[in-house]
Parts: sequence; structure tokens; C-alpha cells
Amino acid sequence: MADYDYDLFVIGAGSGGVRASRLAAMTGAKVAVAEEHRVGGTCVIRGCVPKKFMVYASEYARHFETARGYGWDVPEPAFDWPRFLMAKDNEIARLSGIYVRNLQNAGVELVHGRARLKDRHTVEVDGHGTVTAAKILVATGGAPWMPRELPGIEHAITSNEAFHLEQLPKRIVIAGGGYIALEFAGIFNGLGVDTTVVHRGPNVLRGFDDDIRSHVAEEMEAQGVKIRLGTQIAGIEKTAEGLVATCADGHALEADVVMFALGRAPYADDLGLEAAGVARSETGAVKVDAYSRTSVDNIWAVGDVTDRINLTPVAIREGAAFAQTEFYGNPTTFDHDMVASAVFTQPPVGSVGLSEADARRAHGGKIDIYLARFRPMKETFYGGQQRALIKLVVEQEGERILGCHVVGPDAPEIIQMAAIALKMGVTKPQWDATCAVHPTLAEELVTMREKHAPPALGQVA
Repeated sequence: MADYDYDLFVIGAGSGGVRASRLAAMTGAKVAVAEEHRVGGTCVIRGCVPKKFMVYASEYARHFETARGYGWDVPEPAFDWPRFLMAKDNEIARLSGIYVRNLQNAGVELVHGRARLKDRHTVEVDGHGTVTAAKILVATGGAPWMPRELPGIEHAITSNEAFHLEQLPKRIVIAGGGYIALEFAGIFNGLGVDTTVVHRGPNVLRGFDDDIRSHVAEEMEAQGVKIRLGTQIAGIEKTAEGLVATCADGHALEADVVMFALGRAPYADDLGLEAAGVARSETGAVKVDAYSRTSVDNIWAVGDVTDRINLTPVAIREGAAFAQTEFYGNPTTFDHDMVASAVFTQPPVGSVGLSEADARRAHGGKIDIYLARFRPMKETFYGGQQRALIKLVVEQEGERILGCHVVGPDAPEIIQMAAIALKMGVTKPQWDATCAVHPTLAEELVTMREKHAPPALGQVA
């Protein structure tokens, strides 16, 4: 066997790359990981974690309103954006430091710089020269996609820049209807920013259950977010007062900030993948098999760069499965079925399994639906109008629960537990045999007995 500088070289120190490199190094393997930005990747530095802090901050406006309804005398609050940013950045730096220490404690060598494959065993890192490795793992994640040909696009920002705005805008226009667009819409709206979402589709949150999609849109609009569907931004112009985003339908929207959240693309360009013979899909993702192996037998890829399920916990599990297979002699794959997801909109979403439409297609229409819409107990007390939604999609034959969808307070917390049951193949009778915890929102999940009849043709649900 040829001699190499490293047993494993990992490109990208995000969640998947860090987990794989640590586990591999703990076997005594010589491992290095290259990172061109900060250790922690999208999730820790410019994604899930700072976004959740911003969600928390923005929710306080509603908390203050609720407090008054419960008898608290709350003075008119004021939000300090620079103070929040400083606290947020300090916490992100602390978390990134933990990732660095964990790598060092496991014996992983951290190399700061952009890495590119020169061939199947050789990696060049900017400022550090070239090294060789027996095995190479690509874990570079994804990046926001921007329509570069759009007139005035240079005046727009992505989610990356939204975490570091010097001042809170008075008006923002957000292009996109996915979870990132809607999460930031809720954040800015909650912080008092006049917020408009522009989405070319007929509804937001494509890929989620249709009842979830319409419910979230209605609730967000009720809280003040303006959602314009069926059009898209055709151009951006800078003016003395700020920016003007002109939509394809001719409508002009004035804003201080225009943010594009039209999805993310695999961060796979300029990595030398072609030089090493690594195949990519039409979307630019790295093609892999069930063991995350690429078309080159000593190169693997995990996480968003493979464009399978683009979630941090999935990248971690894929990275762990790679390490188990290649360094522990324990062939392991990650099962991408029944992976729960959360959307931190306001109200938040928790979802696992099939949507109603997907279930009908997969099971020839032979499914039952259980659906409840209601105002949670906390809302009814003080006259709040926010509604929750809970939905179960059930296979008629065998009564296995195919999908569980929740919109409302603590939905992401609730769906984690529901995902365990669905992963185990729980049936509706087993689900119903579970005693409710009262008084909670989640108890509605196990008290729905009446099947929901879809509206007749020509009627609106």
C-alpha cells in the first residue's frame, strides 16, 4: 500500500466533516480537516444556531403582548439590535471554539484554507501546499443561490449577510417562499420591520403538506407579514431613499434591504472534483451511493454537498456512518426515511413522514386524514387569535401512520417525539391507546377520533 501523508483528509469543518474526522481520529488514524471559513460550518456560523437566536429575540414582541393579557404591567419595550448582535456573535465564537477544541482533543489536525483536489489522492490547500491522503471526504455543505443575471442583484443580500446587518432596517423585501425566507420574514416582522415576502409559486413552503402551507401563510399574514404570491422580483434599483424592487407583475416595493432566499446550492464548484474524476449531478451535487462513496472509490461525500436531505443532523449521521464503515469495520448506512424537520416560522412547524398529497399518490388514495385546527389554551385566555394545526395521515390498510404535521407553539419539540413512533411504524390504534397529557397542545395528537372529510369539488376547505 502506498504511503500517504494522512489516512483521511476532510474538506470542510461543518457538522458532517467534524463528526467524521473526530470519529476517524479516535481510532488512531492520522486525520486532517481543511476549512476556508470558521469551524462549525453553516449551521453554527451562519445558519441554524444564529437564526434560532434571532427567532428567540423576535418572539419577545409577542411575549410582551401576551404578558399584558395575563395581567403583567409591561412598559413599552425597545429592542437594541447592536447589543443583540454582539451577544449573538460572542456565543457563535464560543460554539466555534468548542468545535475546534473537540477536533484537537481527538487528534485531528486543523488546516485553515480552501482545499482543492488535484487528483484522487492529492489535495492542495491555499497557503499550505499539497498533501496526500488514502481517503478523502468532501463535506463542504451548501451556499445561498442568487440569480446573478438579475438587474440590480448587487444591491441584494442573502441569509449570510442578514446575520450581520449594521442596523435593523425599517423595511425589508424577501424573495422566496421556502423555510429560510419565511423564518427570516418572521424574525424581521417580530423585530418591528415592515416585511414583505415575494414568491413566484401559488403558496409557500413547497414540499410540505398543503394544509401546513396554507395555515402558516394565513397565520403569518395575520401577524403583519405581507405575502405576495404568483410573482417574482424582476429587478432592483438603488434610490436616494433606499431600494426599489420591481416585481414581474409591475408592482414596485420600496425597501431598505432586499434579501434573496431562493434556496441553496451544493458548495462543490472549484473543489477540483473533476480533476479527481468525481461525478456530479445536474444540480451540481456530488453523486454518492448508500455508503456516501462517490464515483471514485477512495473519495466520499456527506451533508448538503450531496443534496440528499439538507439538514444538520442528517449530515452528522452520514459522517458518523462513513467513519463507522471505513475506520471501525462496521458497514453502516443512514436511513433517510422518516426524518423529521422543523421550520422556525412564527408559528413554527414540525413535520415527519408523508404529506397528504404524497401519501395519496403512494397508496392509491387509500388513506385517512385526521385534522384539528384550534386556538391553544394560552391564546384563548387573553383573546389571542393565533391558531394551531395538527394533522395525521394514516394508511387505511393496516392503519399505519404515514405522516404527522404540527403547526403551533413547541411544534419542533413535539415532532421529535412523534418521529420516534413513526420511525417504529406506529399504527393509529397504538397511537390512540396512548393516554393524553393534559392540559397540553400535544394531547390533541392522541385525541383525534373523527376522520377529516376532504371538501367536495368546487368547495373551499
